[in-house]
Amino acid sequence: MRAVIQRVTEASVTVDGGPARCIGPGLMILLGVRDTDDPAIVPKLAEKCAHLRIFEDDAGKLNRSAVELGYEALVVSNFTLYGDTTKGKRPSFIHAAKADLAVPCYEQFLAEMGKQGLKSVQHGEFGADMKVRLLNDGPVTIVIDTDEWKK
Repeated sequence: MRAVIQRVTEASVTVDGGPARCIGPGLMILLGVRDTDDPAIVPKLAEKCAHLRIFEDDAGKLNRSAVELGYEALVVSNFTLYGDTTKGKRPSFIHAAKADLAVPCYEQFLAEMGKQGLKSVQHGEFGADMKVRLLNDGPVTIVIDTDEWKK
């Protein structure tokens, strides 16, 4: 799995043109599920995301987590994992998991994030037409690739 985590001041996702799901300060996470992913890794990934120390403490150091600060999370499913453009300009997304694997992993991730002690966890919907908006408070973006944990 891959999680692209952005520290945000606020973020929202509009799903199929409906009302926006919004958060204040916290984390926006784009979550991608690869065709070779094992759902057993989901709890560890959720714990790692929620407890990342990417927020400033009183001394200005990145030493506090969203959980410690009582912040929120917005999780959005991300179809694009790798754009393989070796054959031309149109990317092939052959590494993306099909819905029968991706949807249960996405839903499990949402449930696990809810257990981490965040103020709230808002989310998009897998496969829906989503519009994402974010305002960040500094250029902090983290990419977690669970394939690296297998090495």
